[in-house]
Amino acid sequence: MSAATRVYVARLAGTAVFDPGGDQVGRVRDIVILLRAQRAPRAVGLVVEVPGRRRVFLPLTRVTSIDAGQVISTGLVNMRRFEQRPHETLAIGELLDRRVQLADGSGDATVEDLSISQQRSGDWEVDKLFVRRVATHKGPIGIRRRGETQVVDVDAVTGLAGSGSAQAATLLLAAYDELKAADLADVLHDMGGTRRLEVATALDNERLADVLEELPEDDQVAILQGLETERAADVLEAMQPDDAADLLGELPDDQAARLLELMEPDEAKDVRRLLAYEDDTAGGLMTTEPVILGPETPIAHALAHVRRKDLQPALASMVFVVRSPVETPTGRFLGVVHFQAMLREPPHQSIGSILDTDIEPVGPDASLARVTRVLATYNLLAVPVVDPERRLVGAVSVDDVLDHMLPEDWRETDDDDDPTLLGPVAAVPPRTIAPGAPAREVRRG
Repeated sequence: MSAATRVYVARLAGTAVFDPGGDQVGRVRDIVILLRAQRAPRAVGLVVEVPGRRRVFLPLTRVTSIDAGQVISTGLVNMRRFEQRPHETLAIGELLDRRVQLADGSGDATVEDLSISQQRSGDWEVDKLFVRRVATHKGPIGIRRRGETQVVDVDAVTGLAGSGSAQAATLLLAAYDELKAADLADVLHDMGGTRRLEVATALDNERLADVLEELPEDDQVAILQGLETERAADVLEAMQPDDAADLLGELPDDQAARLLELMEPDEAKDVRRLLAYEDDTAGGLMTTEPVILGPETPIAHALAHVRRKDLQPALASMVFVVRSPVETPTGRFLGVVHFQAMLREPPHQSIGSILDTDIEPVGPDASLARVTRVLATYNLLAVPVVDPERRLVGAVSVDDVLDHMLPEDWRETDDDDDPTLLGPVAAVPPRTIAPGAPAREVRRG
């Protein structure tokens, strides 16, 4: 790479990383920056997401090329999960949207992007900032105009290290717009508490609900308690009832009761019902919103229901067929219709003609072990839950079972016994860090 190489970091988000043989290693998720007093900030590595949703550290010393749409590495990628250290800053996660002061005294600006360039020494430094001036006056009709944008040298601003004031998250979320909820949850989990809440607050209710369902319980509670009470109730309404019940169960009783009062009555009713069951029973595990239809429903209509974007894959594997009413608790449970069975029959045929009645439902008080045996015995992705009158009250999916069988901290635990590396295993030289700081090995991953 030449000394003139310059890269704007927001454009690196999602860029594919390849080894010298042309095989994709992962995708760039962030850039690790060292903010240094009296010197330009230095970029030391990339946070790369590799298969398995693991984020690892790739030193820039092991990057041989950064071109349009791709990063080429030496192939030496250590697979230990990336952990941000106190003296490090994430360019996308923490510097975008940061408010700074222009050194010439002309006002404040917001960082919308920054560039890193490779120096003759081989080091990468932050040299330019793309900023938008903060508007200080309103237009003739009272609307505040957006400030002008400009590219400035990094030493033309102060406050890049942060002032402690609230920071927006618009540009960060734009950079991570393509991430699935589980991947964005990983990003939030790695952030500091303040920044995590800023980003969570900037998400719309549906997106935040999806992300909360993928976070560890401690993070869920911290975010929900950091939101305004009315907003927190709205987010709970957007969550799956079983996930909302689990989260409310982690809150103090008075706070949980207040949030339930603020929720829409129909949404709160389902959650209250789930809270009445023990956590490790079918009632405590189930969702009250599987796909439930009457036996006269045409297959074409049933297929339209299972194609819903917000439906979990496990719950999309079958339709639960009941007598009216079709909202839990329903009329008498009749059986299930499997997704594959519907694909094999004419779309005008009713689902009642292809019922599977051999699957034995479980009761709300059935143990986790009982539910697991039924799932395994019938090779199911979900099992119906019925009350003593054989009315359907919900369904337990394999996702719910796994969440309760795995350790509580499974989202945070690395498999340190997995020796898998991308590229050949080699000795890794010490990582260069800020002046005066002790040297250490490059992190493995």
